[in-house]
Amino acid sequence: MRPRCLVVSLTSPRSRISPFAIATLSLALTVIHGPRALAEGPFALTSTSFHDGGNVDAAQVFDQDDCKGSNRSPELSWHDAPAGTRSFAVTVFDPDAPGPGWWHWAVAQIPANVTRLPENASASGYLKKLGAVEARNDFDIDGYGGPCPPAGKPHRYVITVYALNTTDLRLAQGRPALMFDHEIGTATLGTARMVVNYGR
Repeated sequence: MRPRCLVVSLTSPRSRISPFAIATLSLALTVIHGPRALAEGPFALTSTSFHDGGNVDAAQVFDQDDCKGSNRSPELSWHDAPAGTRSFAVTVFDPDAPGPGWWHWAVAQIPANVTRLPENASASGYLKKLGAVEARNDFDIDGYGGPCPPAGKPHRYVITVYALNTTDLRLAQGRPALMFDHEIGTATLGTARMVVNYGR
């Protein structure tokens, strides 16, 4: 049976809406649609480390060879994940690297009640405490490896948070990032993304 709709007309000049009627309307909407019905927006990603279209700071740049950054994974926050989300995953990928691109970070099995990763979550042990697992990136290191492109034109770095329909992708710590990418793709309900730039 369909729920009955509460209709209040505002078109008549004689209409008077009492505070009781307004409260009743609010309660009815909450019962029918749930407490977040009026506040939900698109699945979105924000960061205090990056802003979409901006440049990568030294704190997030790789720290080996001729790259002299601090290699701290970025702070990331997200909101309004799709209904049915059971866990999250995060990737950082450089599509401008030679060949098939370059995987800088892949994390899976982030619990559904977590909506923020603090800066340096990869190296600090924070992700392990959550029960999350990190891939081996294309620097051949488990966890985060920041930007370190060849000198020349800046590269783009795509940061993506995935809402997943499962809590277990059957991935283990240190498996290749490409494997993480494949398994994440089989369970994705929605994505939130930003792109940042870095060049030397």
